[in-house]
Amino acid sequence: MWTSSWARWAAALGFALGGFFDGILLHQILQWHHLLSLVRGIDDLRTQVLWDGYFHLLMYAVALAALWGLWRARRGAGVAWGWPLVGAVLVGFGVWHALDAVLSHWVLGIHRIRIDSDAPLLWDLAWLAAFGLPPLLAGWKLMRRGGPALRGSGAAMLLLGVATGGAGAWAALPPALNEQTATVVFRPGASPLDVFAALDAVDGRLVWSDRTMGVVVAAVPQARRWELYRHGALLVGGTAAPAGCFGFSKPG
Repeated sequence: MWTSSWARWAAALGFALGGFFDGILLHQILQWHHLLSLVRGIDDLRTQVLWDGYFHLLMYAVALAALWGLWRARRGAGVAWGWPLVGAVLVGFGVWHALDAVLSHWVLGIHRIRIDSDAPLLWDLAWLAAFGLPPLLAGWKLMRRGGPALRGSGAAMLLLGVATGGAGAWAALPPALNEQTATVVFRPGASPLDVFAALDAVDGRLVWSDRTMGVVVAAVPQARRWELYRHGALLVGGTAAPAGCFGFSKPG
């Protein structure tokens, strides 16, 4: 079955959804780590959250490529739009978590599931056991079992598109409990005077900043947050930009 292009594209979509799940839950909601939390020399919050943003952009690219591949394969012979398709997506979801555990946690060591834990390996194994192996096994069984198909490729593509769009949109959301503030990452080299000048230009007020003022939390009128990009901002949480990871970053 893996010789069929639809199965490979469906697995790629599941892989991207696994990345979204990881970023949304671990980077944003639980805030247990950033992508490069354990990389030496990258302890600046601005750099950390920028790489989280790049990670989400990569997942967007993989998801869009997978949806395009599935759309092109929809008229091909032998495309199983029912449970086998769900199974292939689950396999890709599980592969993401298995690859992340082996490559990111143990080989490269760029982060762990909980970097503040005294037993990081235990958390790595527990996460893999919960979200890596079960989807892999369940997806493999669904692909082999087959079953009733959805009525037409259009319905399947609609469901997959809605699920992927929802995951991507969630990844871009600002903090739900802090709608009056925006988290702003300024360009390297921006001085405190530059930051205060930018906030003054949009009627903003500083709430919190890191040591270098490269990342700040500010009370800014929502309608004027986009203007910060004209005053040295790289990313602004609380706009529609894909900046969800740093929007959920904990100050301090």
